[in-house]
Amino acid sequence: MITLKDVCKTYCIGGDTVHALDHANMVIREGEFVSIIGPSGSGKSTMMNIIGCLDTADEGTYILDGISIEDYTERELAKIRNHKIGFIFQSFNLLPKLTAEENVELPLIYQKISKSERKRRVKEALEKVELSHRMGHRPTELSGGQQQRVAIARALVTRPSLFLADEPTGNLDSSTGEEIMKLFHELHANGNTIVLITHDNGVADEAERKIFIRDGKVSEVSL
Repeated sequence: MITLKDVCKTYCIGGDTVHALDHANMVIREGEFVSIIGPSGSGKSTMMNIIGCLDTADEGTYILDGISIEDYTERELAKIRNHKIGFIFQSFNLLPKLTAEENVELPLIYQKISKSERKRRVKEALEKVELSHRMGHRPTELSGGQQQRVAIARALVTRPSLFLADEPTGNLDSSTGEEIMKLFHELHANGNTIVLITHDNGVADEAERKIFIRDGKVSEVSL
């Protein structure tokens, strides 16, 4: 599903050149549950942005589902982000003025899904994360774990083939974090591909396979 070949990404910060990704090579097959682990500043966020088609590499090739990203138009990339990839962030990224139901419904509105179908799919997604009883609550009325469940439901509702999670347990206590990881295992058991980015070795160990990143270099052996 995902192949990175000699991918490089460089930033200039305060006159210094930072190699966020330095000839990174990686393969993730369809249906895998993979963690990408590394310390702060290792290049994890840059890797996530490139895999998620939120940014492009300076050098190298990123192949998604057999097609180089360079061959997609901007419109096609936007469609990939909205249909193929389910994003889950550490900070939840929920809109505070919207209810849980409305937050989950939002990507379906962008997809121009009919209202009746939206309602059905939102209800189904919130049931899967065991939050249908809180669908009328706004984020401030929910715990951190419940907010992350809403964020997972929002990712679920578009029925993506790839879930891309950036530190999904980072703002949660250990018990709540374990509940969220259980949800990821359920998603994986249902055939979804999961790429989980973390600095926490315990969280990374939950995946089938670990990929290490440090100073922009990628390896399956601890760096």
